[in-house]
Amino acid sequence: MNLRADSRILIQGFSEFISATHIAQMKAYGTNLIAGVQPGCGGQMKYDLPVFDLVEEAISKLGAIDTTIICVHPYQVLDAALEASASNIRQIIIISPGVPPLHMVTLLRKTETREILVVGPNSPGIIVPGKILLGTQPSEFYTPGSVGIVSRSSTLTYEVAWELTQAGLGQSISVSIGSDAIVGSSFLQWLQILDEDETTDAIVLVGQPGGGSEEAAARYIAEAIDKPVIAYIAGRHAPQSKYWHQTGNIATVVRRDPNFGTTQNKLAAFQAAQVPVAEYPAQIPEFLKKVMGNT
Repeated sequence: MNLRADSRILIQGFSEFISATHIAQMKAYGTNLIAGVQPGCGGQMKYDLPVFDLVEEAISKLGAIDTTIICVHPYQVLDAALEASASNIRQIIIISPGVPPLHMVTLLRKTETREILVVGPNSPGIIVPGKILLGTQPSEFYTPGSVGIVSRSSTLTYEVAWELTQAGLGQSISVSIGSDAIVGSSFLQWLQILDEDETTDAIVLVGQPGGGSEEAAARYIAEAIDKPVIAYIAGRHAPQSKYWHQTGNIATVVRRDPNFGTTQNKLAAFQAAQVPVAEYPAQIPEFLKKVMGNT
């Protein structure tokens, strides 16, 4: 993972998924945006960035790129990501929501053996407070510190960050892995990254109903994670018969345990792993201060 302040960043696609405000915010934060790629617009300038028709053209003119932020139409994401991968870009952040699941399966099969980190789709990206902003996260909610955040949600990620900031607990890294049916990097990968990260002392995991990724994370925390983890699961009081559409919960169409994907199942998994679970975001700082010895 390469998240340095001087990392060289490309934007693929200028669409409704990213605005001039987001690009201005990244620049103001010091993110080293190099160029944009949009077929048919090569040679133009957009948001004070040179635009190329192809990723390989951008690299041949400007040099190596560390990370691409993909904001194209969902049905164009696979082609854009494969183009970036073919050009040796090792970190791919997909902002676009609604990428066809089979497209994501194809992408992950193509990238799994090449040490390429894929974040998203349907993700606001990554922020290392005080260093780099990659995506659409609102930087004003964050402050540098030692708490890592990994989340499936978008807006809940910001809310948790703001609760920590107000409580005097800064953040080391915050990432939303995305809430589409199939996403790239998982809770497990990011738990390992944060557990090995020297700037992170504690981890907050933000989950939501649907799928089984939180249950897998709970088992992994019990088996392999040394740093303290606090969990928060949204939808605690939502009807069990309702599934959040953005999670693409396959349990609604195949025969599975009726409790699969429910908030209650996730809470039970974290309880079994002895991971404290906050009832609401404002309770997270209190739990963190206890496990970090700041009481």
